[in-house]
Amino acid sequence: MTDMIEDPVLPAAFVPTPTREFNAASANRSAARQLIRPALKLVRSTDDKSAAGPAIPIPIPPLPIAFGSRALIYKQDPSVTEIGLRRVLLRGLFGIGPSNNRIHLAGVPPVAPNSMNDFVQAPDTAAFDAVHTFSIVHLALTMCQRAVGAVIKWQWNSGANTDPIKVFPHAGVTMNAFYSRNEKALKFFFFNKPGAPTPAPVIFTCRSLDIVAHECGHAVLDSLKPGWLSGTGNPQTGALHESFGDLVAIFLALSQLDQAEALIVQTKGNLHNKNFLSDLAEQFGLALGRDNGLRNADNDKKLSQVTSEVHDLSQVFTGGIYDILADIFLLERNLGVTGEDEALTLVKCAQYVFRLVLRAIHAAPATNATFANVVNQMLVIAAADGKPVGYRNAIRNQFTAREVVVSPTPLTQDVSDDDVFEAVDHPFLTVKENGLQDRSGCCGTMRLREHQFDERYLQEELDELQGGIGGEDDPHQQFDHAEAAE
Repeated sequence: MTDMIEDPVLPAAFVPTPTREFNAASANRSAARQLIRPALKLVRSTDDKSAAGPAIPIPIPPLPIAFGSRALIYKQDPSVTEIGLRRVLLRGLFGIGPSNNRIHLAGVPPVAPNSMNDFVQAPDTAAFDAVHTFSIVHLALTMCQRAVGAVIKWQWNSGANTDPIKVFPHAGVTMNAFYSRNEKALKFFFFNKPGAPTPAPVIFTCRSLDIVAHECGHAVLDSLKPGWLSGTGNPQTGALHESFGDLVAIFLALSQLDQAEALIVQTKGNLHNKNFLSDLAEQFGLALGRDNGLRNADNDKKLSQVTSEVHDLSQVFTGGIYDILADIFLLERNLGVTGEDEALTLVKCAQYVFRLVLRAIHAAPATNATFANVVNQMLVIAAADGKPVGYRNAIRNQFTAREVVVSPTPLTQDVSDDDVFEAVDHPFLTVKENGLQDRSGCCGTMRLREHQFDERYLQEELDELQGGIGGEDDPHQQFDHAEAAE
């Protein structure tokens, strides 16, 4: 049996431990509240509060039982010093592992909560990696569920199957991370930094919020759109899958006020200045000799400037959504003098844009979806939400500039409710006959053999076999046998 990891001794700054005096004072305050509560339940039935009269009991609803555990995580990549290590509060009831009904850890010793039911572990240890990976998956899933307003089942869940997803923080040695539908798992690997002198630093993909959130995004989207993961569909469908993983990472970062505030400070409110949000998986990218992570969400790529390779293609959609976020934030922050704090404004804008994207994806076709399908759904939903026309202008303008849709009206005019946005024809983005999507530049999820084809592909081979020549039923073969017998 795997040994359980006990809490190491951490500096007081990591875990606020209540003193004996604090506990005593807290108990006194709780007792005082109990004395006050009965008095609040009685209100006289007459207007004269001093007059005698029957007391009318007013029920006070019981306080909800709120479970929560604190955890220490990297709120970006370990290399992003602007954010670094922060504590987060995970809402829910968690068991040893940590674990809950939706997420189970595997391949690492389970971590026990401390006496305060917290999972705060020393950084860069196996216990920390377990807690960090669980926390990011939990936070990403929670964000997606809030966006659609419903519980999202894993792809294999049904009325009788409630199996959790298995998460492997230390799945093995390779430069990879992936989601596997067949294994019902998220797997994160580690590797030595290429070209570094011995002993080379070890890069753990599970320590990157971007990478963990990205792979969790694949799992969530596979549940909502199981027909999108096959390699036999439109390349843009595969690109939407890859892009959605990046968008989950971006919007998970922006769901946290401290990250939004750090981003505002770093960019002075201009999201097109170089920043840690648009650079994805920085530590992994630096290990490969790059200067901006594995991907850059703040790009200007058009469909005519990319190939049909799914990862390359995905950057067009990701960049378009990033620009829409920047445009909507610019619209809203202009009210900042009399409105809200800029960081809070950014968080709210990000929440809406992510909700918009996820609902549009949910409403898109079950198979062979295109960027234009999702864009048109975004426009319809934004109008139904009663958002300012500037929101829809941003959506139309950005994806028209990226050659995704054709606008029937000039971009200098407001979007009309009657506008229909046709997809731009890009012949090179169609599936080759009997071919698969080019996923050579994608993450491990899109390159897994199990996600490259589906049963329809196997059926095509069987149909071809039945119509082939040769075999015992072939009349030419029977004639040859007869000649041989003579």
